Amino acid sequence: MEYTTFGQTGATVSEICLGCMSFGTDWDEWTLDREESRELIERAIELGINFFDTANVYSYGESEEILGEVLAEYDRDEFVVATKVYGQMDDEDPNSGGLSRKTIEQELDDSLDRLGMDTVDLYQIHRWDYDTPVETTLRALDDAVRRGKVRHLGASSMWAHQFADALHTSESLGLERFVSMQNLYNLAYREEEREMLPLCEEEDIAVMPWSPLAAGFLTRPHEEFDATTRGEHEASLERGYTRGGGPEINERVQELAEEKGVKMAQIALAWQFHKEWVTTPIVGTSSVEHLEDAVEALDIDLSDSDVEYLEEPYEPVPVAGHD
Repeated sequence: MEYTTFGQTGATVSEICLGCMSFGTDWDEWTLDREESRELIERAIELGINFFDTANVYSYGESEEILGEVLAEYDRDEFVVATKVYGQMDDEDPNSGGLSRKTIEQELDDSLDRLGMDTVDLYQIHRWDYDTPVETTLRALDDAVRRGKVRHLGASSMWAHQFADALHTSESLGLERFVSMQNLYNLAYREEEREMLPLCEEEDIAVMPWSPLAAGFLTRPHEEFDATTRGEHEASLERGYTRGGGPEINERVQELAEEKGVKMAQIALAWQFHKEWVTTPIVGTSSVEHLEDAVEALDIDLSDSDVEYLEEPYEPVPVAGHD
């Protein structure tokens, strides 16, 4: 495993962050039960992964419970744990979602209880809340840091102008600022390179892309994208992977993988590792084998011409991932 510094925090994290959306049975057909989830987390630890990303809405809290139970059996200080707030946790409780002070305070306490922790390392807003002034959200998050319940603050998919506004508001009010951005970014979706990633680079913001494998689109020939339950679900979201230059990018990933004797997913991840503005991609998987493949991808060397060849067919697609 390779390690890197997480933005301005000074914390050291593995160059692969294990995404925990697949943990828990109350979510979708492709998620894992507790024993399967435990096996994956324990293998990640064996491989040197020390960074875990979950959210309160993943299996409606069960993902946090599972992660907390496993990490409690180790030295907790060895790990960096991130979770999120925004999604609706209870359809009958309108205050169980969004980014109001009430929601943040109650959902943070619930997340900490499920994780079995007094402090979470990174607390992220899962999406932008159009119904709550950003100043209100930032003041509540700042208080959470001052109370010792949160070490650092992060954000996820939004427009660059919104993120810039949040950073400026924090600075002008003397509040804790966001140190990270978790956004949709992969070979088949590079719209973030236009504004968000340059902004993050300028502000020294850690970048932790979600869906670095385009939800499986970059792991198998594009004709087979919806051949799995997960792939069928992702295809229905219409994130643009199969439009524009997506199919040709997929074919070039396949070609380069065959040339180097590795898997398509490993080429797609190796591309992430070669992008300077990427700190640590979030690898979500339901397979120990795929997790091991991801770690092996750290050793794959791509030349500048390889990267250019993979990127060349890309065409603009509609912005996605903000909903």
